[in-house]
Amino acid sequence: VQLQASGGGLVQPGGSLRLSCAASGFALDDYGIGWFRQAPGKEREGVSFINVGRKFYADSVKGRFTISRDNAKNTVYLQMNSLKPEDTAVYYCGSASRLPLSLWRAPPNYAYWGQGTQVTVSS
Repeated sequence: VQLQASGGGLVQPGGSLRLSCAASGFALDDYGIGWFRQAPGKEREGVSFINVGRKFYADSVKGRFTISRDNAKNTVYLQMNSLKPEDTAVYYCGSASRLPLSLWRAPPNYAYWGQGTQVTVSS
């Protein structure tokens, strides 16, 4: 079981990036998939979550980020628009099985994690 996060980079404020979380060894559509981020000196925080067609977002990214899933490619995406400097962090994807939807923001509920991809928003 492996998750591979990719797509990070350096972007100017107001720009866009699309992160990918590709799974191998299991079918993503059998699990809830969450995107988290962790800035230096801060705790890992939940950004977005998708499960059985339902999508959730942190208040700080609502209206700017969109999570989606491509089952044929076994990949979950995070489209990030209107990026701000405060979005700068390492972004991780994680998978969770049978997770109550109200608990999607809690990292300990995720069994597997990708390696993280750096997103830097700076002029």
